[in-house]
Amino acid sequence: MTEPQAFVVSSGARMPVRQWFALSLLLVVPWIPAHAQYGPLAARIEQHIRSEAAQPAFWGAYVEDVESGEVVYALNAQYRFVPASNQKLLTTATALDALGSDYRYETVLFFDGAVRGDVLKGDLIIRGSGDPTFGSALASGEDPLRTWARRLAELGVTRIEGRIVGDDDTFDDRAYSQGWDIDYVTEQASRALGVSASGLSYNDNVVEVKITANGANRAPTIVTYPDGFVNIQNDLLTARRRRGISVRTSRDFGSETVRLQGSIPQTYNGTIVTPVTNPTLFAAATFASYLKGYGIEVEAEIVDIDDLSRFEYSRERPLFVHVSPPLSEIIAIINKRSNNFYAEQVFRTFSFGGSADGGERRVKALLSRAGVAITGVDVRDGSGLSRKNMVTPEAVGKLLAFMYRHPERDPFIASLPTGGEPQSTLRYRLAGAPVRAKTGSLEYVRTLSGYAQTRSGRVLAFAIFANNYGGPAYQINQGIDRIVMELASADATS
Repeated sequence: MTEPQAFVVSSGARMPVRQWFALSLLLVVPWIPAHAQYGPLAARIEQHIRSEAAQPAFWGAYVEDVESGEVVYALNAQYRFVPASNQKLLTTATALDALGSDYRYETVLFFDGAVRGDVLKGDLIIRGSGDPTFGSALASGEDPLRTWARRLAELGVTRIEGRIVGDDDTFDDRAYSQGWDIDYVTEQASRALGVSASGLSYNDNVVEVKITANGANRAPTIVTYPDGFVNIQNDLLTARRRRGISVRTSRDFGSETVRLQGSIPQTYNGTIVTPVTNPTLFAAATFASYLKGYGIEVEAEIVDIDDLSRFEYSRERPLFVHVSPPLSEIIAIINKRSNNFYAEQVFRTFSFGGSADGGERRVKALLSRAGVAITGVDVRDGSGLSRKNMVTPEAVGKLLAFMYRHPERDPFIASLPTGGEPQSTLRYRLAGAPVRAKTGSLEYVRTLSGYAQTRSGRVLAFAIFANNYGGPAYQINQGIDRIVMELASADATS
């Protein structure tokens, strides 16, 4: 394998990847003793796990030296754990292996019909590819649907007669994964969790809801963007207080009517987001709205291709193509920001048949190549929201060690947050440590897996899981971080 490029760790120093990370904590009961050169390290790890603050939890860990293959430490490493967002490591590794870091999505606007002067008589079809960045708030550049509408106006189109069809058939029609909490889909508090996956997605499949306070005991003003797709039932009140926001959104399953409940202070002027139920119709309807905004008369039915008994691309002509950023940038958003929506889209992209079941088969195929016993692994989604995901610490640790030797190692490692990295899930943790790792959190679940460089320059792949903890979550995180700092401070000769 060719010598990889050097990359920057959180301290700002550059070093060859060959010298870099290699531990993989927590394996299987009974505890497997480490090689003599790591003996004191194993004892220190056990001391942290057995500390009073860490006691009320079921712990699992696996640590491996990625260059020598030595198992440094293992505890319950072949037991099944809920991984939370450590599931994203499986998703992004499989995506790089199956698609490559240079892979780009293409979303195409087709026209199937005839041009009569300045009138398009026929169907405009938006054929999706599963691109999570299409119109995304996290993607740079102009909104592609707005760009397409403007360009049609610049070409002299004044009227559209026919249908605007959203084509999402690159994925199956199961928008949600097994094991998701129903509240993820029907109730939201501070951020959107249960966002629909779709072969045609737009604007992260959410509507922005701007809330502006009015006088005390009055309903605030509500403005949605894009406008006109979701119906807002405004049960919010403006309170007399000047601080303290209590806003909750809820909906019936499958409905595009969203109820806003709670109260806001008199000074509030902010924005929340709420997911849409049908992303395909959302994209098509928003495109129609933009066309009208550019002065184009739209005499067209908005259609989800799934609602058509038969649809064939006959004389279709591609008008415009939107190309996504490369996969390397997309997986960085998934792992650094722990973006659930992007993860679900990518999971179905590399799957067989655009389904969650097909994604599981693809992930397990990679794990088998990494030497993982897949009998201990269940993959229900790409994000880790599902409590039906089951992964062993050994599986994650071995996958990390495998990816260290993989041709796509550099983009994979670069996608993981460094300790203390701003705008990442490690922004308040492990600052200055030579660590790249993915966090994971659900109720009663805390995980952290990645790579750490030891004081003697060895690289360790590690996976640390805590399930069913009884104490405060911050104590579990602190316990995990102390273990990782032990890895970073280890001297392989001690």
